Amino acid sequence: MSAFFDAYALVGGLLIGLSATLLLLLNGRIAGISGICANLLSLSYSGKNIRGALFLLAMILAGGITYQLMGDAVAMPREGFPVWLLALSGFLVGVGTRLANGCTSGHGVCGLGRRSWRSLMATLCFMTTGILTVLILRISGVLV
Repeated sequence: MSAFFDAYALVGGLLIGLSATLLLLLNGRIAGISGICANLLSLSYSGKNIRGALFLLAMILAGGITYQLMGDAVAMPREGFPVWLLALSGFLVGVGTRLANGCTSGHGVCGLGRRSWRSLMATLCFMTTGILTVLILRISGVLV
């Protein structure tokens, strides 16, 4: 990996940490994406859901803007994968986030920053599962 991408990863990580910290300090809220999505799927219309929808929309727009500005510098690592495998993966991630009562943003970024024991255990579980899944898929030839 080049220094170009390392710098973007560092800046991106710092911005994620800063935004999670500011959200907690200014609003008393944890930046957990799975919780925001679950609230939106509950179909109740509250100020919390409007803020969550705007937050998700801003994340999508930021990704689109980044892609437009950087063009080919943004890697597209999932091209050529079977759609069924991507759909199954997304479904299993959703199931896992509900079972763990949170996702990488809630547990990994916010929970670890607050020194939560539960978040440490959840983060260790999903990181271990992710590493083992990639290992199994590479050995089986599904992932190259």
